[in-house]
Amino acid sequence: MNILEIENVCKSYGDYVALNHVNIQVKQGCVFGLLGPNGAGKTSLIRIINQITAPDEGQLRFLGEPMTMKHTAKIGYLPEERGLYRKMKVGEQAMYLSMLKGLDKNEAKRRLHYWFEKFEIEAWWNKKVEELSKGMQQKIQFIVTIVHDPEFLIFDEPFSGFDPLNANLLKDEMMNLKNKGASIIFSTHNMASVEALCDDIALINKSEKILDGSLKDIKQAYKRNIFEIKYISDNVEDIASVLPQGAEVVSRHHDGDYNTLSVQLPRQYTGNQLLVQLLPHMQICEFKEVYPTMEEIFIQSVSNN
Repeated sequence: MNILEIENVCKSYGDYVALNHVNIQVKQGCVFGLLGPNGAGKTSLIRIINQITAPDEGQLRFLGEPMTMKHTAKIGYLPEERGLYRKMKVGEQAMYLSMLKGLDKNEAKRRLHYWFEKFEIEAWWNKKVEELSKGMQQKIQFIVTIVHDPEFLIFDEPFSGFDPLNANLLKDEMMNLKNKGASIIFSTHNMASVEALCDDIALINKSEKILDGSLKDIKQAYKRNIFEIKYISDNVEDIASVLPQGAEVVSRHHDGDYNTLSVQLPRQYTGNQLLVQLLPHMQICEFKEVYPTMEEIFIQSVSNN
């Protein structure tokens, strides 16, 4: 079942078209990557989902119902531009924001202390926000985003400003939330994080959706029939002589006792055929198909649009 359906959504600001007939479906219980270059329309779409602005055309459905303000209570939103009150104490502000999300004082305090202890930041409770680093402030905002156990979460560049250790901490928590049933929209320019976290993605460019689907299916569609072979051989000098006709050597290097070869096959050939042809000439230690990275797919899709 889809938790969110975006149907034919358009949004303009004067003569500037931010979104042009965008259709997206987000399945329940998945991490959905919302991707695109700067100015593509992602922020406009996120603002519409949060009911901050309304579309000029089209509609949104949340769990099958037309989306209204009542559904925002089920959403947790971590914006790219953070907004904590710098002069307030951390605990005081976290309590205030948690109670705005519908928690009573005692429940808010109980949940916040659970998360502060889990993130090992209890000592920050009575510090002023301005005393904290950018990364520390983002931890606080992450906590107040999820403290009310929303069904639907929107994280916009959540790892910005984090060192690798704390970025991994947040990634683990995102996956824990998903495993507990939350649905997540994850907007980022970090394609490695997309590869690690996302089930499905949509790519927006110049106000239009240009690509969407499961990460697995998209990688399958963009693969180039390239195979990597790690092998041992003292006898094969001219590797091209034992390759299928029309095959191209993409790269080749030697590391210790092993050679590694990347070969692009003509479309009519399969990996099995390549393997059969090579086995009489070398001892193969590893054999795998090479799939494009999301960064490569992103660049190719945007460049061709």
